[in-house]
Amino acid sequence: MKRILAVIAAAAIACPAFAAGAEETPAPEKTPEKETRVKEELKNHFSLYGFIRNYFAFDSRESASGTGNLFYYLPFDMELDSNGEDLNATPSFRFLSITSRVGLDVKGYRVGNMDISAKVETDFYAGLSGSTGTATLRLRQAYMKLGWKDLPMCGDHKASVSLLMGQAWHPMAADQPDVISLATGAPFNPFNRSPQVTMDAGLGKHFTLTAALIYQMQYTSVGPEGASANYMKYGILPEAYLGFTYRSGGFLARAGASLLSIKPYREYSEFAGGSENIYKASGRMTAVSPYFYLQYKYKSFTLKAKTVYGSAADFLNQVSGYGVTGIDGSHHYSYAATHTSSSWISLSIGKKVQGMLMAGYINNLGATEDMTQYWFFSKDGGNFKNLSQAYRIVPTIVWNIGKFTLGLEYEMTSAQYGDYVFANGKVAKNGEVLSNGDEATRHWVTNHRVQLMTKFNF
Repeated sequence: MKRILAVIAAAAIACPAFAAGAEETPAPEKTPEKETRVKEELKNHFSLYGFIRNYFAFDSRESASGTGNLFYYLPFDMELDSNGEDLNATPSFRFLSITSRVGLDVKGYRVGNMDISAKVETDFYAGLSGSTGTATLRLRQAYMKLGWKDLPMCGDHKASVSLLMGQAWHPMAADQPDVISLATGAPFNPFNRSPQVTMDAGLGKHFTLTAALIYQMQYTSVGPEGASANYMKYGILPEAYLGFTYRSGGFLARAGASLLSIKPYREYSEFAGGSENIYKASGRMTAVSPYFYLQYKYKSFTLKAKTVYGSAADFLNQVSGYGVTGIDGSHHYSYAATHTSSSWISLSIGKKVQGMLMAGYINNLGATEDMTQYWFFSKDGGNFKNLSQAYRIVPTIVWNIGKFTLGLEYEMTSAQYGDYVFANGKVAKNGEVLSNGDEATRHWVTNHRVQLMTKFNF
């Protein structure tokens, strides 16, 4: 007890002495000049933005959907119970705020003739399973951009070049239809944000050349291991993109193509003599996905249209895939991509009160070769190999009241499924006679989604 009292007494003596010493060296005060410089730095270079967004969504049937069921894809095929009733014909409702977002833009820095800017952006998507769980922050975008302007060209024309490095929108997904839906038109429109190095070269006033090398992270190709970035990792090569843009007044035209080359299988195994033999495998799956985009703007009117020929483009949230066509004696795998035509058109008019309309169509074209096994667009536990075609119609009305936005949207998505899929991935048509003498059939299922959105921007 005496020792404890002695320690307390020593501390009591030391504290005033320490305090006295602290008084002799006071902390530097913030001068008005320093505060002004800090404020000017923040004002000139940093811009915080974001919004609080709520979705109230009703669906008439079970569907493939992500992000707490707010990111809508396609209605599931019929699943009949013992009485012949469709288990997926079940309505549902949810209300979530997880898509609220905050971001920071950094701009205005310059080193020599090089401009430097950056962006970091996050929302609360992660941590949910269906509509259950605790939303946590996740990365949406994070990139830096270097830029050079007024570079000499032939004659009086000038060029500009920018180099983006980090996670950002995939070049094929950046142009989106006018809707309030979180999916922004997917899977009719590509949807993907990925790590990338992208160069934009402005060649005069009207033309821009874009080239990019893109790596998979959140949005990955499907394959023997499921959805994984390993196919690109062990295939070494990133996705390559090349595009060309023309602008004149309110008119914009863009064309581009994505080249994907991955390595789905790294090993080949076989059973011989009662034991499993494993061999190193070779072979790549290579596919090209071209697209074309048009846009016209005049005052408060906007017209947009896009068409994509997706090949093994499930990583772009496109309805397609690829498969194995053969294996030779040296354990070399051959692959073929399945192809899908996806197109949409959208209209928007008005500012304070906006009217919008989107229409989209998907057609599963299959592959040019037969496949012994193949992997296809799969979301929310559903595989869409037997999807033949689909369409979507989306009328929307939006009220913009200062920083507050209220939107009401009706989204009808219909999908046609078949009961037989050929080895090349094509879905047999209605009445088509199969090799066993049976007739193939197709049928439609439709989901009606009604959603209300409220958003406060800051």
